[in-house]
Amino acid sequence: MGIQQIFDAEEHPHRRFNPLLNEWVLVSPHRTKRPWQGQEEKPIAPRTSFDSGCYLCPGNVRANGESNPLYEKCFVFNNDFAALLPDEVRSTLDGSLGLHDELYQIEPVTGECRVFCFHPRHDLTLARLTKEQIADVVILWCDQASELNQKYEWVQIFENKGEVMGCSNPHPHGQIWASNYVPTLLQKESTSQSDFFARTGKNMIQTIVSRELSEAKRVVAMNDSWVAFVPFWAVWPFEVMIAPTRQVSRMSDLAEVQMTDLASLLKEVTVRFDNLFRTDFPYSFGWHWAPKSASQPESWCLHAHFYPPLLRSASVKKFQVGYEMLGEAQRDLTPEKAAQMLRDQSVVHFSDV
Repeated sequence: MGIQQIFDAEEHPHRRFNPLLNEWVLVSPHRTKRPWQGQEEKPIAPRTSFDSGCYLCPGNVRANGESNPLYEKCFVFNNDFAALLPDEVRSTLDGSLGLHDELYQIEPVTGECRVFCFHPRHDLTLARLTKEQIADVVILWCDQASELNQKYEWVQIFENKGEVMGCSNPHPHGQIWASNYVPTLLQKESTSQSDFFARTGKNMIQTIVSRELSEAKRVVAMNDSWVAFVPFWAVWPFEVMIAPTRQVSRMSDLAEVQMTDLASLLKEVTVRFDNLFRTDFPYSFGWHWAPKSASQPESWCLHAHFYPPLLRSASVKKFQVGYEMLGEAQRDLTPEKAAQMLRDQSVVHFSDV
C-alpha cells in the first residue's frame, strides 16, 4: 500500500456532483503537470471591419440571394438553413417505423431558427463592444424571447464563437432556435430544479448563488444584479455560469436595471476571457430559463453557460474523448484555480493597453 496522504482537492483526484444535470465529473488536478505533445490550434488571423464576402455584413447578399439591410445596431433574420421548420408535418409513420415502438421512437417537431448579428462591424466581438452596445444585444435577446415564447415551448439563445467551436463565420453573431418541445438537457435541468424545490421549498440556483457569494473562491465577476462564477462541478477548464442575484424565471421577466447590469457583467467576463491567453477567446454560450409550460416557474432561475475549450494556452484546447465519451466528464484544472486565474485578469482588454 502507498503512503496515506491528507486529501487536498488541489492535488488529488476526486469527483464532483452536478446537481443541475444529476451527473458526476472526475477532477484530476495533478494532470496539469503533464507535458503537451498534442494538437495546437493556429493563431486567429486579424479581421477587417467590413468583409465583402461575409454573408452577415451590412448590405451584403446572403446565400439565399437576399440582401442584408445597412443595419447600424443589431440585426435579426430567419436562418437561411434552419434546423427546425415552422410547418407541421402530418406524419403517416406507422408502428413499423418506430413511431410507437418502445426502443425506436420518432416524433415530428416544429420550430423556427433565427440569426442575430450583434453589430455591423465584422471585426468586433462581445468583448470588444461597449457596454451600451452589449445592452442592445441584451434587449434583443429579451424581445426575441418574449415573442417566440408566446408560440413555442422552448427558446434557445446561443452563440458559437471561433473556428475551434465550429463557427464558420467570424462576424459577431448568435442564433435563436425555438421549438415545440423541451430539449434533453433542459428536461434534466427542469427536473432537478423542480425536485429540489419540492424537497426544500428553495430555488436551487439561487441557493447555489448564495453559496458562491459566501465562499467567493469561484466567483469571477459580480454586480448588484448578477454573478459570474466557475461552477463547483464545471467540466470545461474555464467554464463560467452567470445567474441573477435575485430569482428570475425567464429572460422576458428582466427589469431594465437587470439588463443594464447584465451588459456590464458580460463585458467584464468576456474581456477577462480574452486577457487570459491574450487571444480572441472561443466558446459556446447560451441561456436557460423556464419552459413555457413549466408548472412551477418559481423553481426555475434564468442562467447562462459559457463553455470555452481552451486549456493551457491560446493554442491548446481540451478534448472530450476517450474516458469522457465512455465513462464520465473529466477535468484537470480545479474550478477554484480556474476562477482565480480569471479574477487575476484585467478588466481592460489587452488590445487597448
